[in-house]
Amino acid sequence: MTRAEKARKIGRLLDRLHPLPDVPLDHGDPFTLLVAVMLSAQTTDERVNKVTPALFARASTPEKMAALKTSEILGLIRTCGLAPQKAKAIRETSKLLVERHAGRVPEDLEALEALPGVGHKTASVVRVQAFGKPAFPVDTHIHRLAARWGLSSGKNVVQTERDLKKLFPEETWGKVHLQIIYFGRTHCPARGHDLGACPICGWAATKARIRKESRR
Repeated sequence: MTRAEKARKIGRLLDRLHPLPDVPLDHGDPFTLLVAVMLSAQTTDERVNKVTPALFARASTPEKMAALKTSEILGLIRTCGLAPQKAKAIRETSKLLVERHAGRVPEDLEALEALPGVGHKTASVVRVQAFGKPAFPVDTHIHRLAARWGLSSGKNVVQTERDLKKLFPEETWGKVHLQIIYFGRTHCPARGHDLGACPICGWAATKARIRKESRR
């Protein structure tokens, strides 16, 4: 089975298992999504969703967030990993949105990546989920499963993103990104996974990946 054939079959299975995947981070607009994604690095979505209601009650716009002291933001997000760095980046990003973008989150990928604390994955999430623009964010779940299923070499996330963009139709990237994340959480743990019993790994996992995981 070629990679393209495998991707089509995986896509059909994901459509059946997760037909309408929601964005797992609670938000109301592009700015609150941006902040939530910034907070999600090395932190679970569940933790972020517990933190953001109080944060957004205080400041749900770039203008209001920029007016807060970094210490105030930190006090509201302290339970998230890397909280000091995130508090500083959220305030600096909010200030730049006001100063350079009239208080609006830009749709352009390069403009997003130029914001403090906003890497390629964060920018891609905002671009596709807030604005419906073509992007295929690759997180640890997606990078891991793309390699496990033989859709990419797993060399690095840049290569994984490039490979997946070639395999899935552009108009499905945002949906497939979320579907793989949900599938990874519900069916495909990183360790102690029964590949044979998995609805996708049972037939898609490569022999090299099976040998590698059997040695763990």
